Amino acid sequence: MADVNRGNRPLSPHLTIYRPQLTSMTSILTRITGNAMLVAALLIVWWFLAAATGPAYFDFVNGFITSWFGDLIMFLSVLGLWYHTLAGVRHLIWDNAVAMDIPTAEKLGIAAIVGSVVLTILTVIIV
Repeated sequence: MADVNRGNRPLSPHLTIYRPQLTSMTSILTRITGNAMLVAALLIVWWFLAAATGPAYFDFVNGFITSWFGDLIMFLSVLGLWYHTLAGVRHLIWDNAVAMDIPTAEKLGIAAIVGSVVLTILTVIIV
């Protein structure tokens, strides 16, 4: 028999019920950085296409990419690339059923965040 009270209950737990946890936030951030890196990839492809098109169009695109806004996008994409890489390593560790307890998982999350910031700064300084 059908449940007549089904419309009065939530269908699934919502974000307002649970408090944010570091592991869930880092998982969401991994997905966001994976999608956001597409923006940087499209900008780089646009830059290469402009270089193949001609000098006038290349000067326009190069001016945009080397502007403060383009530099900001590229800096954030390097940060996203490093974070996504380190979070991927964390997931590879978890795939081997290692470090699955909450304290260690949170330490790996903090390590991914701090490591991505440090590696981004090193990348910007060196390159």
